[in-house]
Amino acid sequence: MPITTEVFQELDGRLSRQHPREILAYALAEYAPDIAISFSGAEDVVLIDLAAKTGAKFRVFSLDTGRLHAETYRFLDEVRERYEIPIEVFVPQPEAVEKLVREKGLFSFYRDGHKECCGIRKVEPLRRALAGLSAWVTGQRRDQSPGTRSEIPVVQLDTVFASNGNRLVKFNPLANWSSRQVWDYIRSEGVPYNPLHERGFISIGCEPCTQPVLPGQHERAGRWWWEDETKKECGLHAAS
Repeated sequence: MPITTEVFQELDGRLSRQHPREILAYALAEYAPDIAISFSGAEDVVLIDLAAKTGAKFRVFSLDTGRLHAETYRFLDEVRERYEIPIEVFVPQPEAVEKLVREKGLFSFYRDGHKECCGIRKVEPLRRALAGLSAWVTGQRRDQSPGTRSEIPVVQLDTVFASNGNRLVKFNPLANWSSRQVWDYIRSEGVPYNPLHERGFISIGCEPCTQPVLPGQHERAGRWWWEDETKKECGLHAAS
């Protein structure tokens, strides 16, 4: 059967009715060892915990922008030690960062928007992280951002980050879960989490671009708070 968008839509329909554990087990069985989990936040550690419990071998990568909170760096090492896994860390190209800072300073995103900085510190490293992979796994949920993520499928063809004409499959096992389900799992299974969550940070990115949210605010309100509420994305999850 040819691999078409229609085929993935049918697969998405079937997987959408399954538990994230089963979705992840399917992804690992089909694509290991050329599949990796993208790790940055609470949802991603749930995925790592689920993957560890399958008994299958899996890879994990993370993007170090150079501007993360100190708590996030310590959290990354905590996860590494807890699950006894190597974490492949990708950093920005120094020349690109130096050029941006030299020409526009350290905080140009407050004036010019975050896309340029994120492109250098996140999107380009992600392209390198995904090079050579057949599939990747993210912790995206539909309720994270009604403006940009409400239609996230459980599985899709990633035409944005596919390289050299190769097919790249993207799995979002937690697409149908709510924030409450994620945190119920974290508490019931004793999954480690970033201590910044205890200080009002819900969606955690780079230190200059993240702040705590107030009661009743949406979880992504603390990201790039100076910009349009409907554009809370950095380019890592561009529409395919």
